Amino acid sequence: MIPRYLSDIDFKETPRVYADVIVIGVGIAGLFTAIRAAETKKVLMITKKSLLESNTRYAQGGIAAVISDEDSFAYHRQDTLIAGAGLCSHDAVEILVHEGPECVRELIRMGTQFDFENGELALTKEGAHSQRRILHAHGDATGFEIVRALSEKAMLHPNIEVWDDHFVIDLITQDNDCYGALVQKPDGTKVLALGDATILCSGGAGQLYRYTTNPEIATADGISIAYRAGAEIRDVEFIQFHPTVLCYPGAPRFLISEAVRGEGAVLRNIKGERFMDRYHPQLELAPRDVVALAIVSEMELTKSTFIYIDITHESAEKIKHRFPTIYEQCLKYGLDLTTDWVPVAPAAHYMMGGVKTGLHGETSVNRLYACGEVSSTGVHGANRLASNSLSEAIVFGRRIIDEIAKLDPVGQTPEFSSTTHRLEQLKQPIVEKRLKLQKIMLRYAGLVRTAKGLEKGHEELCRQLQIFESILTKREEYEFANLLTCAMLTMQAALRREESRGGHFRIDFPERDDLVWRKHIVFNREHGVIEEHIDDV
Repeated sequence: MIPRYLSDIDFKETPRVYADVIVIGVGIAGLFTAIRAAETKKVLMITKKSLLESNTRYAQGGIAAVISDEDSFAYHRQDTLIAGAGLCSHDAVEILVHEGPECVRELIRMGTQFDFENGELALTKEGAHSQRRILHAHGDATGFEIVRALSEKAMLHPNIEVWDDHFVIDLITQDNDCYGALVQKPDGTKVLALGDATILCSGGAGQLYRYTTNPEIATADGISIAYRAGAEIRDVEFIQFHPTVLCYPGAPRFLISEAVRGEGAVLRNIKGERFMDRYHPQLELAPRDVVALAIVSEMELTKSTFIYIDITHESAEKIKHRFPTIYEQCLKYGLDLTTDWVPVAPAAHYMMGGVKTGLHGETSVNRLYACGEVSSTGVHGANRLASNSLSEAIVFGRRIIDEIAKLDPVGQTPEFSSTTHRLEQLKQPIVEKRLKLQKIMLRYAGLVRTAKGLEKGHEELCRQLQIFESILTKREEYEFANLLTCAMLTMQAALRREESRGGHFRIDFPERDDLVWRKHIVFNREHGVIEEHIDDV
C-alpha cells in the first residue's frame, strides 16, 4: 500500500513560509507560469536542483505553432489528433492550436530569440506534421534558449523567490484542498511552503527506464506526490520512446532531434538499407511510435542493437548551421554527422499521461494545478505530436494563471494531522534498488509489452513496496519512492489496456480496438481504477 505521506512529520513543530502561489519545477511550464503569476502575486518557485536544470533545457527540436500563411489551425489540429491515436481531447487540442501562436509571441516578448531566415521566423518540419510549423533557436538548442530567456526574467522579478536545491516531499492537503507542500531544505531540515494555489510543473518520468533522453532529475516526483495527495492520474501507460537516440560505446544516450529527419535524414538498417517505406507512407516522418517500432523490428530482423541515421547527402555547411549542438556532441565520440552514418536506437523520452487536468490546468484536488509534462491535459492522447509539448506548457500555463485570479485567499490554514511514525531502517542501498527498477521497466514495460511480462514486472515491483514502511530521509530515497509509485501505476495501466495504441504496444493484442478501448485509464489513490469513456465528437 502506498502511504499518504512519505515522511514522518510533526506539522505543529515545522516552520512555515507563505506565498500567494507556489510553483514546483522550473522548466518552461514553471518559469512561464511563475512570470505570469508574478504580475499580481507573490510567487515561490521550488526546484530540486537549479533554475537552469530541467527537461526543457534539453529540448532540441522546437515549439509548434501556426505561424506560416501556408499553415492553418485545421492542419495543426488534424496532425495532433492523428498522432494522438483517438485519445486526444478535442477541446484541449482546439485550445492548443488557437492559443499557441499568441503564447509563442509572448515568449518572444519575454526575450526568447528564435531563429530567423530572410527576415522571417525560421520554420522546420518534424514527424507527423503536414506543414513547416516548428520554431527553433540556435539551430538545435531551442529548449536552452527558452530557459535562458525566462530564467533571466524570473531572477530579476521582485515578486518571485526561487528556492534552489530544495526537494518537495509531499503536497499538504485537507478535505481535498491543497495548502502547499512539505519541502526538504539543502541541510535536511523541513519547512511547510503554504499558499493560495500550488502549481505542479515538475516534468516527466524518464528515469523509470535505464535508457532515457531525460536528465537525472526526471524521477516522476510530480505524478507521485499528486497521486498520494488524492489527485487523479491518467494515461500513464502511454510512454513515448524517441526513435533516434545516440547508441554508441562510451557515449551517453544523446537525443538526435526529430528535426534531423525533418531536414531530410533517412534511416538505414545495419545492412545499409533504407527501410521506412515498408512501415508507413510518411517514411521517416511518420509518427514517433510508428518509427520507433519500425526500428525495433529492423533491429530484430538484422540481429542488431542499433540502426543508422544518415544525413550525409546534405551539405556540411547546412548540417553544422542547423544542428550545431548535435554535430559537436557526436564529434566528441568520433562521429561526424556530415560524413558518417550515426548509430541510434529508441530510448524513453516523454510520458503522454500524468496528473489529470481540466482545460484550465485544474486537478481533482482543489487549489492544485498541473502544467507541462507532469500533466495530462488531453492534448497528446496516446502519442505526442513532435514539439507540441512546449506549446502546451505555455498555453495551459497562461490558462492556469487566469483561473487562479478567481481564487479567494485561503486565510487561516487548518491544523494538519501529523503522520504515522515509522521504525524500520532501509537495508538495501537505494542505487541498487533504482537500477533494478529501471531494468524491470525496460524489460517488461518498454517499447514492446505482453501480459506475461507485465504480470512478472508488477510482481517484481511489488517486492519493493516495503520501502514505504521504512524511514526515508534522503532525497534519493524520496526519488526512488516516487519512481516506484509511478512504475506501479504504469505497469498496472499497461496490463489493463488489452490493445495497441500510440505509445503502448502489446504483442498479444497488436491491434487498436476503438470499440472497447477508446477510453482513458485513471487512477485515484482512494477509489482505485476508473475507466473514462470518450464521447464521440
